[in-house]
Amino acid sequence: MATGFPAATGDVMTAAMFNGLVAFTANTQTGTTYTTVLSDSYQVLVTMNNASANAFKIPTNASVAHPTGTVITVLNLGAGTTTISAVTSGTTTVVSAGATSNSPTLAQYKSAACIKTGTDTWVICGAIA
Repeated sequence: MATGFPAATGDVMTAAMFNGLVAFTANTQTGTTYTTVLSDSYQVLVTMNNASANAFKIPTNASVAHPTGTVITVLNLGAGTTTISAVTSGTTTVVSAGATSNSPTLAQYKSAACIKTGTDTWVICGAIA
């Protein structure tokens, strides 16, 4: 997680916190399945790097309470296609390419932003298929 997040009212911003605002922390994943965690919030770039098809999973709010407004950036560096989907599709809704719930995919060197817009609702936008 980037330095300085989260901050509370009355906190004094240090130089390290201010400089951390422009930097991303890398969360490198090489397996075939990754489920987001709370520390993926804020300025983290999750890279998926696997030659086989792989899954980027978004958990229910009950499992991981990402704040509404959270943006998680995912970049597929591997040759395998990355599929973005919910851990529990009946509870968590992943929406992309309009108002249709689906599981968008990322080809190699493509990225997407996963934006939490409600308790268990995420909108995926970017270089998705």
